[in-house]
Amino acid sequence: MSPDFVTPGSVRSAAEVNEEIRALWQRTGGTLSAEERAEYELLVVEWAAALRGGVAKAA
Repeated sequence: MSPDFVTPGSVRSAAEVNEEIRALWQRTGGTLSAEERAEYELLVVEWAAALRGGVAKAA
């Protein structure tokens, strides 16, 4: 996943992003390719931002 796939202003909770991270690890059996590693890193950044409240909550 590249930054182009992340929609600016998209709203996802930390729980939603965490679920995607878990699914990625399960789908890959715990071994990430370079592309999957890049996707994982983006997800972790998004997850951390959601935890900090960096992502606006939907009304």
